Amino acid sequence: MRRIFQLIDKNVFSNRLSHLFKKKEPQKELPLIIISREMGSGGRPIAYLVEKKLGTPWKVFHGEIVDQIAKETRLEKKLIKEVDETNIPFIDEIVSDFFGRRYLNLNSYYKNLVKVLSTIGNRGYAIIVGRGGEYLFPHALKVRIICEMEQRILWEMEFEKLTRQQAINRIEKSDRERDDFIQTLFHHDPRKAHHYDLVIRTGQKLSIEDAAETIVFVAKRRFKI
Repeated sequence: MRRIFQLIDKNVFSNRLSHLFKKKEPQKELPLIIISREMGSGGRPIAYLVEKKLGTPWKVFHGEIVDQIAKETRLEKKLIKEVDETNIPFIDEIVSDFFGRRYLNLNSYYKNLVKVLSTIGNRGYAIIVGRGGEYLFPHALKVRIICEMEQRILWEMEFEKLTRQQAINRIEKSDRERDDFIQTLFHHDPRKAHHYDLVIRTGQKLSIEDAAETIVFVAKRRFKI
């Protein structure tokens, strides 16, 4: 838990960089990368490599960070302070346009989660890992990281120090939970390729480094940075 809060402090509350995230016009769409991934495919390390290669002011927001902000009012308020107040109605508009009347039926956690995602996206220069961000921001560079099952198992065994059966169980459980989450909140199937600009299959022939380089190359072309 301490590590999560350290990451939140690093990614959200850097006053020194806050001016770089503010927009002068509510309608301006700032650069944003969304990474959807299968467990064991290397999605999170790829995101941090992309952040390193793109440099300041890019920051990674993965699922645990987003969840923690959505659950903690104090953290959410600090995040919102990093956004120009004139853009708050624009955040509400993103949510309203996407969900329509269905938004009223979402539970409080889902409502907060979507607002947090929208706020992060509105700040720009963010790499959001997971949580269905690809469905909220049409202008974002949307990436899906996949991997052959056998390689996913081997990487989970190596990096998480699991037995083979533990790795298989963990991957299968994660696949079910992630699919259910996206289906419940966004009514989409995250496995369908047409939701993404890039689908990258990592493994023996395409490394984590290769995937990060590909995303950085496309991002620079896409956002002219």
